[in-house]
Amino acid sequence: MKRPTISEIAARAGVSIGAVSYALNGRPGVSAETRRRILRIADEIGWRPSVAARSLSGSRAHSVGLVIARPADTLGAEPFFMRFIAGLEGQLSRQHIGLLLQVVDDHPAAIEAMRRCWAERRVDGMILTDLWTEDTRIPVVEQLGIPAVLVGGPRAESRLPSVWTDDTEAVTAAVDYLVALGHRRIARVAGLPALEHTQVRISAFRAAVHAHDLPEPQVVETDYTWEAGVRATRTLLSRRDRPTAVMYDNDVMAAAALNVAQEMSLAVPDDLSVVAGDDSQLCVLVRPALTALARDIQAYGVHTAQVMMDVVDGRSPSSQPDQPTSLVVRASTAGPG
Repeated sequence: MKRPTISEIAARAGVSIGAVSYALNGRPGVSAETRRRILRIADEIGWRPSVAARSLSGSRAHSVGLVIARPADTLGAEPFFMRFIAGLEGQLSRQHIGLLLQVVDDHPAAIEAMRRCWAERRVDGMILTDLWTEDTRIPVVEQLGIPAVLVGGPRAESRLPSVWTDDTEAVTAAVDYLVALGHRRIARVAGLPALEHTQVRISAFRAAVHAHDLPEPQVVETDYTWEAGVRATRTLLSRRDRPTAVMYDNDVMAAAALNVAQEMSLAVPDDLSVVAGDDSQLCVLVRPALTALARDIQAYGVHTAQVMMDVVDGRSPSSQPDQPTSLVVRASTAGPG
């Protein structure tokens, strides 16, 4: 079906295209009666303003960008992103704002995508996830003056507002719980080492273990995938001093650990306790159900979208913590046998 145009409105109303433009944009130059007639006709034929045309004239794009620098299959393998995006999209759509999502291989590609979107006026702002300890995207965004929100802890070197969860408190609570059950050999299967939150969680894990006067814990860094979780678990459980409890940085790797334990004739939780770093439906679909660190990821997305729109509207929001993470105890944890 052909898109309705202002020429059609002008023909039906018997006025000039200029008069239609004045009426539709709320500018003086037409009578009240003519304005009402033009608006009525526009509504009848389903006319809507062109976002592209408005972008070219300097108006808003009515879109927010999210460029994820990870392999494309991450979206299908890790439930976090889909729930986070669902929260973003739900909140933005209520304000008639679109979400422009791109998945690229690395940070140089992400920077190029953000530059292009901003230059073409396709977005009003950007959301940056998966912050690195040394993140080259942030100075570029600041240099270009792109309104942006960081999903991760505040940074002393940046004025960009952030929305974050307290990973230190969550990891510490999980370690304290396992120690209270009687575990003394606790290991951690972590995520990508370049990510800031991976290092924050590892530091919190080690500090919590040391606070209980336990020996230096074993930490294996991975790429979050099922396959990496399998390899890391096999490595840990093959050691002579194998851990009696393992904490995983996400739900996918924790679920993979159950298969490895069964393969190695170890019972969960009698021989091995397993804690997942993210709670999801996957955690209750497997057997035994996984003890997990739970947070409302969809609400996290909603919160991020709200801060993003505050930035776009020029309200200069401060960095804001999200809802605290809680430990949900299920059948995958018990005292060491």
